[in-house]
Amino acid sequence: MDPSIGNPSTSVRGFYGLLTRRLDEIEDSFGSDDFMSFRFLQRVLSSLRTFHSQLTVLVQKLQLPKGEKWLDEYMDESSRIWDACIVIKSGISGLEMYCDAGDHVVSLMDGFRFLDPHRSRQVLAAVDACARDLRAMEEDNKALIWNRIAPLSLCTDKNVPTESNFNGFSGFRGVLYAMRNVSSLLLMILVAGLMYCWPESDFLQGSAYEEHATFGSNFGTSTTRVRARVLEGIERLTGRKQGVLLHELRRARRVMEDIRVEIEGKGGSEDGAEIMDKCEDLKVVMGMLRGGSEGMVVQIDDFFDEIVEGRKMLLDMCSRR
Repeated sequence: MDPSIGNPSTSVRGFYGLLTRRLDEIEDSFGSDDFMSFRFLQRVLSSLRTFHSQLTVLVQKLQLPKGEKWLDEYMDESSRIWDACIVIKSGISGLEMYCDAGDHVVSLMDGFRFLDPHRSRQVLAAVDACARDLRAMEEDNKALIWNRIAPLSLCTDKNVPTESNFNGFSGFRGVLYAMRNVSSLLLMILVAGLMYCWPESDFLQGSAYEEHATFGSNFGTSTTRVRARVLEGIERLTGRKQGVLLHELRRARRVMEDIRVEIEGKGGSEDGAEIMDKCEDLKVVMGMLRGGSEGMVVQIDDFFDEIVEGRKMLLDMCSRR
């Protein structure tokens, strides 16, 4: 038998320890050059999934009473995560449409050792179309954030329980608020990377919960450090600019601009080797963008399945008592 079952404080401390370890792993990943890449964002989403699955395990260990408010609070939090992931998935669909436009640029250039004036104009028009599609996608995503993400209160949580209430339901209430704070941070990182980020907003600011040292845990300190590193990384990437921060998308935009410079500089020159090199670069980055988008959608869909299973398990557990 798991020795933590029947020992609420041990189980709760274990969950805070899990939060701290995974947040520290995310912070350690900032030493690499893949900030806001699909690999980085998949690590963030994987941590969110782990936290949610272990939260349902914790409920079983705590043996909470059925028919109490803790179940409603758990359901509310899992619904909030679900709703946010639906919006993020909608944002990813815009990336997939951008890939279609980028593939059109590749198809116009592929197989030609040099571009005659007519084809050069076609490629430039396709590059312009990609830029317009990206601006439209960002505006659509910005509207989604205001209309559907903002109401989920991912920015700051004003309803922080008093210190005494942290121990409610064998400590589960404190855990749930910790989970809410950390999941908000991770979801907003996904929003910034995959949908839209504007530095003047306060959507990555922390809640008062991070200031509490519950059960001797360091998770609040870890959350604050990760938040600070994310804000630092965003400022380094963008300055005061706005837009989607995804590494692969920013790379695609740079390659598109390089193609424009090469075509406008050489036109129909027979010396088109540089242009063809850029075409190969664009093929690679569009493949990474499409593959990464599809991978994120698969991971989100798997997360939806886990949320459904977790909710059903807890409902069944309560109904059997």
